[in-house]
Amino acid sequence: MNAVWQIAVRRYTWHMLWIKAFHIVFVASWFAGLFYLPRIFVNLAMVAPESVAERERLLLMAQKLYRFTTLLAFPAVALGLWLWWGEGIGWGPDNAWMHAKLATVALILGYHHACGSLLRKFVAHQNTHSHVWYRWFNEAPVLMLVVAVVLVVVKPF
Repeated sequence: MNAVWQIAVRRYTWHMLWIKAFHIVFVASWFAGLFYLPRIFVNLAMVAPESVAERERLLLMAQKLYRFTTLLAFPAVALGLWLWWGEGIGWGPDNAWMHAKLATVALILGYHHACGSLLRKFVAHQNTHSHVWYRWFNEAPVLMLVVAVVLVVVKPF
């Protein structure tokens, strides 16, 4: 019976590790987009009004990147939910870190949505922020990624 239990545990671990690996790949890819999109916003905010071609090129880049980043967010979140609900990661006592991680993920999704809103304002010529503001805005995903990684790896509470 002990050998059967060890095989079952090994399969669970093997299965969970594959899910976790793809979760990390999609999260890293999603964040690459969240890091770069606001950098395009910085450049868009600096474009002179008469530089129509430059503005249109940057808008096209931003729109394509936002669409691609959005597509990457879906499997990242889905695989994370699979790890949580399907594999039981973060369940049980002494897992308050998971509640904080889920709150962080909600903030990241809010940031992603805010990027889409800001992009729509650029398209509609309604941007009201300076390039300096976008430089600061660009720091938020770095901080959120650090918080999420620390919560998952260190599990401080």
